[in-house]
Parts: sequence; structure tokens; C-alpha cells
Amino acid sequence: MGFDLQFRRYRLPFRAPVRTSHGVWPDREGVLIRLATEDGRVGFGEAAPIPWFGTETCDEIEHALRSLGPVVTDEQLDAIPPKLRCLRHALGAARDRLRIESSQSADTVEPRSAPGRDQVRTGSGQGADHVEPQSGSTRDTERIQSGPSALAVAASLGAGRVALQQIDQKAEAGFRVFKWKVGVADARDELVLLDELCARLPEKAKLRLDANGAWDRRTAEKWLERCAEYPVEFIEQPCFAEPNATPREKAKADDLLHGLANDFPTPIALDESVVSDGDVERWLAEGWRGVFVLKPSLLANPSGVLAQLRRANAEVVFSSALETPVGANAALAWAFRWSGAPRALGFGVWPLFADARFDAPFSACFIRAEDVERINPEAVWNALS
Repeated sequence: MGFDLQFRRYRLPFRAPVRTSHGVWPDREGVLIRLATEDGRVGFGEAAPIPWFGTETCDEIEHALRSLGPVVTDEQLDAIPPKLRCLRHALGAARDRLRIESSQSADTVEPRSAPGRDQVRTGSGQGADHVEPQSGSTRDTERIQSGPSALAVAASLGAGRVALQQIDQKAEAGFRVFKWKVGVADARDELVLLDELCARLPEKAKLRLDANGAWDRRTAEKWLERCAEYPVEFIEQPCFAEPNATPREKAKADDLLHGLANDFPTPIALDESVVSDGDVERWLAEGWRGVFVLKPSLLANPSGVLAQLRRANAEVVFSSALETPVGANAALAWAFRWSGAPRALGFGVWPLFADARFDAPFSACFIRAEDVERINPEAVWNALS
């Protein structure tokens, strides 16, 4: 089967620069993809790479797409090199959408009525009770609502002292799981802030710490000793070998993660260490019993990866890659289909962009399946024109 292929590259400034141990991240780059068939079916996907995680770059994605030409076949798309996994993910999401439209009936679902006051507020720079037009199909509803009707979300806290202000605001909004970026400032100063943050946690709330691989062994051990005293759900990626590290350096970092997980009661979560399909398979083979933080947008084949994790009864947290609603729609659909014990999603990132048209239509302490269905990829595509 042939498809008309179009793509649009984007560079969208964040509302506020994102600070991590990798540096300051002022904007998001990515590529939106549109596949269309002769009978009028359309599917969208998003390639949202993070090169310092070890993915391909936007330049590589654009080069590959231009080499394909304006009309492509399944065989051409299947031949995309495995190293371009974000591109493969985007093309897979677009083709999945085309298959859904092919199998659904000609009749469309009537739009739902606007929510009442007892339903979740969805503001993303719009009115507090704004609801996007219904764009999902019957098959979309079956695909997402085969799981829970809503999933809890972890609130993202900025690095440094700004987290102290944010945690009070987020707690008042109903959040009970919080994620704090660490490894950005001096460890001694951040440990003092940890004491203050934990003192302000609501009753029965949990705190996640995300170091983005910033720590050495000594620093990681110091944090883990302190965290044993506090309601810390897990520490995400305390150590990490950069993508260009030698095999010996990577093996050393992996051994350190295994050692920390075995020596301290606070769980360790992998993030940067599991950004490819093969990474997950390798860590499972090594018997990793900690948490897997998955960004589905970075996986070439989320279905295969999740099947492996399901067979292993692994602990999984679904996380945003700070993509647009196009990629978030696909990633959240996987989260709602996950059959394991639910952990709060790492999608408490909105409002994210300076231009609210590129934010997903919710920012509450939980996400409803119907909120995901309402995401309209075509509106995001059109906003880039």
C-alpha cells in the first residue's frame, strides 16, 4: 500500500527553560509526520528525539524522510534503520492510526457533552473548564478504555528552591506524588532543600528524585542514606554513562546501579539507561528488579518492549519526553493499556510550551482516558503551518 508522506519540523520554546544535570533546555525540537491514503484516511506521528539520551537527531530524521520522497510504501517504512528509533516510533504510530480508521465503521461517534462541575478541570492556558472537541473513534475508546478510566499523575517540580513554592501549589491542586529534579546544584545545598521539601509533603504523599545521572558513587550513597528517612518513592537514574562512553565506562556505571539497588532500601529507577528497545531487554536479562521509567516516544516498538516487561512483572512508570500532544497521545494510550500495578504517570508537565496550542488539554492530578481521546493531532499539525 502506498502513502502520501508529509512532515513538519518544529522548534517550540518552553514556557520556562527546563533545568537538568544535562544543562538548560530552552526549547523542544522534533518532527511531526502525516501519512495519508488514497481513500482519505490520515495518521499522525511524532518523532521527538533527545540526543543526549542517545537517540538520533532531528537532522538525521529529516534527512531520512527527505530520502523517502512524497509517496512511500510499507516496505520502505519497515526498512528505516533501527538506529532511527524515534522516527520508527512516529511512523508506527501514524500507521496504527490508519489501521484503526480502516477497521472502524463509517459512522462516527457523536461528540460528548461538556463535563459538569464535578469533572476534571483541563486548563492549558485556556478557560479552566475548556474541553477540546471530541476527535476519537469508537475503536480509540476501546483501545484506551480497556484499562482504567483515569490514572494518577506525578507533579513535576523545578530544580532548586523554586520547588518549595511549587510543591505547595501542586499539593493544593490535589497532587500526592511529586518529582524533583536534583543533581543540578551543589549536593549539600540540595540535601538541605530535601529536608525542607519533605517537611512540606502532604500526609501519605511521595517524592521522586530525578538525578539524570549526575552523581558519582559517593554522592549517590549519601543521598540514599538520607532518603531512607523520608517518603521517597524512588531515585531516578542516580548514575549514568553518557552515550559516547566506552564499553568499560558503561559497564562500570551499570554495576554501580546494581550495587546501589542492592545496598539501600530506597528503590532505584532506570530512565536514561532504558531509552532503546534493546536496553530494556538487557536489563531484564540481568535481573533488574527496580523500576523502569519508560518514555514510549523514544521506543521503536513499544508493544514489544511492554510485552517483555509484562512477562517479567516489572514495575513501570510511563513518562513524558516533553513532546507535543501528538506524541503524548500515543504514549498515554500505552499507559492506559498497561495491565500492571499502576504508578503515577510522569506526565505532570503541562502547561509546558510558550504557545498553549502545543500543550495537551489537561494538567490535573490525574488523567482521564477520555482526555487522551480528545487530543486532536490534526490541530497540532495545522498550528505548525
